Amino acid sequence: MSESGSTRELLTAVPNWELDQVVTQLRAVREQWRDGQQRNKESGGRELPSREALESITTSLCAALFPMRLGPADLRQESEDFYVGYTLDAAFNALLAQVRLELRYAARHASASAIEIELAAISIVRGFAATLPDVRALLDTDVQAAFNGDPAARSVDEVLLCYPGIVAIIHHRLAHQLYRLGVPLLARIVAEIAHSATGIDIHPGAQIGAGFFIDHGTGVVIGETAVIGERVRIYQAVTLGAKRFEKGEDGKLQKGQPRHPQVEDDVVIYAGATILGRITIGKGSSIGGNVWLTHSVPPGSQVTQASLQSQPRPASEAVASSKGGVQ
Repeated sequence: MSESGSTRELLTAVPNWELDQVVTQLRAVREQWRDGQQRNKESGGRELPSREALESITTSLCAALFPMRLGPADLRQESEDFYVGYTLDAAFNALLAQVRLELRYAARHASASAIEIELAAISIVRGFAATLPDVRALLDTDVQAAFNGDPAARSVDEVLLCYPGIVAIIHHRLAHQLYRLGVPLLARIVAEIAHSATGIDIHPGAQIGAGFFIDHGTGVVIGETAVIGERVRIYQAVTLGAKRFEKGEDGKLQKGQPRHPQVEDDVVIYAGATILGRITIGKGSSIGGNVWLTHSVPPGSQVTQASLQSQPRPASEAVASSKGGVQ
């Protein structure tokens, strides 16, 4: 056979990927993982909640909360209630399936019965549904805060449609309710959907008061046990993180310990600031750009890099930073 004929035959042949071998090896790795994690064999259905399903549910919830802005393009006000009711009914039924999956997953080593799980799932979704009017009212304060706080904003509608900080806080308000109601995995997935879309990482456990505004937003990180008061404004690349992670006697990290900052009302935190540990930022304080802060500051503080460098601090608060102090 000529060289050109061999080339033609090679190009038209179906490639052999050795799939049987790959599939067998993947099954062996999965089984090793499941044995190590003491997983029960799946009963034929899905074991974990679906990110794709939760993304669709969250989109529907956002549209139901703001039907004339985030709902369908052809929606008219006279049919708003019908659309909201129809959309929420579908979203709640879809959410019930995901809540059921998380509760089953959480109970895989427990003795909860199917009926107990079903009743708990229904109770969670019913409780979540009841929070939506309050969630919408909170979000209205967030949208207004963004409009008031940004001279470039021309309308509250522009804020709602265009600002990544608003996308992130809508998802957070929903995720926080799921977290509070006892489905933290679903809450985390909803939060990560917003994180992927905006670059803003807010743990669903964080407690955030009314009138919260994230300007620009990319790179913002807010930890699980952070507590943020009302009318707080933060800018891009701000971190409200943990200073250290406590370990138990077994050497493993202790979960759920308060380890993130408490930010009181009317605080402004400028771009690039890093605030670490269970410290308190007093009411009305301003934290300057690129500040590294690991100690509490009283109400009304004006903290800048220059002031941190010039002010002495107690030895107990001396941390590995050349930027420390309060003006």
